[in-house]
Amino acid sequence: MSSETEQTEERSEHHSPRRGPTRRAALLVAGLVVVLAWALDQLTKSWVVAHMELGERIDALPPVLYWQYHLNPGAAFSLGTDHTWLFTLIMVVVLGYVLWRARELGGSWRWAIALGGLAGGVTGNLTDRLFRPPGFGVGEVVDFIAVPRFAIFNVADSFIVCSMIGICLLLVTGLQLDGSRATAEPRGDEAERGRAERHDPERDDLEGSDPERDDPKRADPERAETGPEEQNEPQDEVR
Repeated sequence: MSSETEQTEERSEHHSPRRGPTRRAALLVAGLVVVLAWALDQLTKSWVVAHMELGERIDALPPVLYWQYHLNPGAAFSLGTDHTWLFTLIMVVVLGYVLWRARELGGSWRWAIALGGLAGGVTGNLTDRLFRPPGFGVGEVVDFIAVPRFAIFNVADSFIVCSMIGICLLLVTGLQLDGSRATAEPRGDEAERGRAERHDPERDDLEGSDPERDDPKRADPERAETGPEEQNEPQDEVR
């Protein structure tokens, strides 16, 4: 019973009370964000493929934003174009890890949105890798958002980048997936010493006693130095 009480006290010391959505609500929000990110990505890519020629460029908000149809077999800045299958494998691993961590959701809307956006973005690009030419697992990703002096990207990339920035901020601020906030954990020896002090009966006895009250000599050193005869001299003179 005492060990369970100590564990409860330690958890309460290092985590603030949970507030926010329930686990079911957080999973529902994350799922909706996944569907939204994937749908926006695939719809915009379908429009580009249907209405633009490869390499064509359309002014959107010149001179800062253009639509430019581009197929990317590799990563950002066309890196790793000969290893498309490797990026497909990485996407599968990342998506699996995000889904595995999502089971810890509950208590934080921000974590639900961040994980949902990351999963949705990865799913959007993974769909291209799996089902677009030239073949399964090595498909080329459709990119079309172009800004000056930067790589051409798509909606899925935007969700991935924004979600990763949000996740980094959540980790820096100490917000956990369950909505609690972690504080600095004491080192093992310090925590053990703290528990021992809280439950040390000898220390409690020492704190409850007053040495000066129990020992008059310590309370009045001058009186302790004088003998009993000198202490009674004033009384003899009065008599």
